[in-house]
Amino acid sequence: MSSTNTAGTASAYWDDLGARLRELGLPAGHVRTTVADLAAHLAESGGTAEEEFGPVEEFARELVPGAMGEDPLPAAEGDSRVEVWRWTADTFVDEELLGRFGDEGWEVRRVDGLGRFVCHRDLDRPQRWEYRRELVTRGREGLDERLAPEGWEACGDWVIYAWFKRPRAASLGPAAELSTVPSAPSRRHFLSLRFYALLGLLATALAASGVTVALRDGDAASGLGYVTGLLAGAAVPVAGFLAWRRWRNRRP
Repeated sequence: MSSTNTAGTASAYWDDLGARLRELGLPAGHVRTTVADLAAHLAESGGTAEEEFGPVEEFARELVPGAMGEDPLPAAEGDSRVEVWRWTADTFVDEELLGRFGDEGWEVRRVDGLGRFVCHRDLDRPQRWEYRRELVTRGREGLDERLAPEGWEACGDWVIYAWFKRPRAASLGPAAELSTVPSAPSRRHFLSLRFYALLGLLATALAASGVTVALRDGDAASGLGYVTGLLAGAAVPVAGFLAWRRWRNRRP
């Protein structure tokens, strides 16, 4: 298939998805943001929209929890039955934040290609959620089955981690339903001081290596080339690992 035909097919998919989401009650602003984020994810991951997300009708219902198909959800000006919010955090604080936002009714539906938690919140009957994170460096064979009896359901994975969710109704009963919900956080990025400290340490070590090489060779360009080589060398295995994980997760 030519690139022109592929682009046309993707455009038709987004047009159909946007129209269906509006029918199901999402306001125009939310639809534009959602479709734009999904299109960016597809551009980053490759493949076709149909392969990545499935048929438009099924995917639209997945994006709008509670839409059973009998009648479209009524749309209200500037409001909707479902809030959508995407955010990211480093591994030092993600579990703590997932617990906090889960108590505010945010349900993680997936983790996108950029490592962001894609969350929905039902405005009609918001429920509390709880989460756990598992290390999956050697795959997740048997992990889902082992956690399922306790009510845990996979909600996303990225690089070496997998996240699971379950409604707090299992332990709290009716108390798990929220009577009021706070406003959606204005922030989308939550990076801890420990994360910045780690970045600083790595940057210092990299700079020190470059300076050492430059002093040894008596040439600043040599030190710069050494640092560039280290960065390029580190990027290759990381890119390879991410590609392998994506291929593994997309296998039937």
